Amino acid sequence: MPPRAHNPAALLMQLAAVFREHGFEGASMARISAATGLGKGSLYNAFPGGKDEMAVKVLAMIDDWFETEVFAPLRTPETPAVPAVRAMLDACQGYFWSGGRVCLLGAFALSDTRDRFATAISGYFRRWHDALTAALVRLPLPDDQAAALSEEILSRIQGGLVLARSLNDPACFVRELDRIRARLARL
Repeated sequence: MPPRAHNPAALLMQLAAVFREHGFEGASMARISAATGLGKGSLYNAFPGGKDEMAVKVLAMIDDWFETEVFAPLRTPETPAVPAVRAMLDACQGYFWSGGRVCLLGAFALSDTRDRFATAISGYFRRWHDALTAALVRLPLPDDQAAALSEEILSRIQGGLVLARSLNDPACFVRELDRIRARLARL
């Protein structure tokens, strides 16, 4: 049995791992209990709303990390665009374990769970797109071109994660990030 989470952040990390591995529907309370080392009663005590509340808090934790480490730095007007986007790519490479970890919001977006968590999912991707667009406008690029490039970069990041997972080859993700880096170098 895994060690019990002694703090809320550790517990949320364990829950995120269960959701990544099994999806929302496959993350049964038995699996969650086994992964966290907490009994069902303790889990319901911590999350009275059950699995839905667990997922909401996990998604909020992920969103908070991205806001701090990715979105806010991209929006900082004093940071030149290319270093800001490179820092975003480095942060993503670390966060997604160089392609070995799925994007939970992306996974939820592709499943039947999407509608249940639509606000969190769309808000996350919309804010990422807007922050990346804000950085790309500083290249300078016209607004429409910056928005199109932002969409392309996000599609390539998410597509790289899906391909890495599908082929069981995390290096696919790293290669995709390297292609984005090369594209930035040409701008």
